[in-house]
Amino acid sequence: MAEPFRYAHRVTYAECTIGDHIYHARYLDLLEAARGEFMRALGSPVLELQNADYIFPVIEARLRYKAPARYDDQLTIEVWMTLVERVRLNFGHRIVNQDGKLILEAETCHCCTSRDEKPKRLPSELVEKLKPFLAK
Repeated sequence: MAEPFRYAHRVTYAECTIGDHIYHARYLDLLEAARGEFMRALGSPVLELQNADYIFPVIEARLRYKAPARYDDQLTIEVWMTLVERVRLNFGHRIVNQDGKLILEAETCHCCTSRDEKPKRLPSELVEKLKPFLAK
């Protein structure tokens, strides 16, 4: 497997609770941003895929919270593939802070559909771009 894609994010005040940690649901936004940049880095921006009638709705998400991320922390979000099949693709995620402390582990499961939400086979050129990032 190739090295995971890495996306940097500094925690904003708006993402935090009064307890000075990221609100649990906001991690899904961070994972989405990292996946979008991963796809862009592969040369397959999500908007380009949408315009070609491919969308990838989340059908399942599993998050394991290990430690809180706090305001102004510098996070690294790693992204890789855990499954690439005909109409399914799953992404693995790991978030660490500036000290290397593990914050979150997650997996999001997606299906490939047309814009009218009918299942659709993944484009073969996208599959080839994703394969090097597939965990064995």
